[in-house]
Amino acid sequence: MAPELHCGNYRLSLERPLIMGIVNVTPDSFSDGGRHFDAAQAVAHARQLVEAGADILDIGGESSRPGAQPVSEEEELRRIVPVVEALAELRVPLSIDTVKPQVMRRTIAAGASLINDIAALQAPGALRAVADSGAAVCLMHMQGEPRTMQGDPRYGDVVAEVHDFLAQRVAVAQAAGIGRERIVVDPGFGFGKRLEHNLALLRALARFGDLGAGVLAGLSRKSMLGEITGRKVGLRETASATAALLAARNGARILRVHDVAATRDALAVWAAVEGTR
Repeated sequence: MAPELHCGNYRLSLERPLIMGIVNVTPDSFSDGGRHFDAAQAVAHARQLVEAGADILDIGGESSRPGAQPVSEEEELRRIVPVVEALAELRVPLSIDTVKPQVMRRTIAAGASLINDIAALQAPGALRAVADSGAAVCLMHMQGEPRTMQGDPRYGDVVAEVHDFLAQRVAVAQAAGIGRERIVVDPGFGFGKRLEHNLALLRALARFGDLGAGVLAGLSRKSMLGEITGRKVGLRETASATAALLAARNGARILRVHDVAATRDALAVWAAVEGTR
């Protein structure tokens, strides 16, 4: 039987890579900040992503781009709860990109079934917020915090250090009562990493499979792709689809992307060539 991710009432097969479409309800995200800040615009955009082939929607109300400033719990909830409630009828798993335990609890109650936490449930109360629910969680590695993480990131062995951190967080989550079938890990491309760190992690992505959890890769439109191609954020669709395909080939089971249709098409061509379509 193919491995599954248990997200609330959803059982998602990880036999093929799943596409997670990004819905930023923020005025300052690096790629599309402000474009879907209004709840109605965010809901319309989310519906378009599902029509384009998104398997999961990832909704965020606080930017985590380098240099981003934090927002209050109240403001984050004001931004995203109406979007979650409006999208519950889509019958697609809704992921919430947050580090705040109370935001986790409130959005799970509103219909979310996955928590995407860049802090890997390290905030006081975060472990309990997820463990008390049936929601899944994505545990991500980040060196530092968004405001300062790209200042001077350093590693001795980036792959080993990120792997060890995620292994430790998986163990902590399991000890808190979160089953492994509810856990996803993310090496955190661009979160306290230079280009050489990101490339090393992408090359070694298959190594993270031994953690016994699905691997998520978020490379879409990131600055590393700008460094490689010389293109600005809005012109990185081809690079993003290529990076997603490479991540999938190296073992990623969930691809967090802005450009859902392009990613879907890249995966379809790969599947046809490999005979797995």
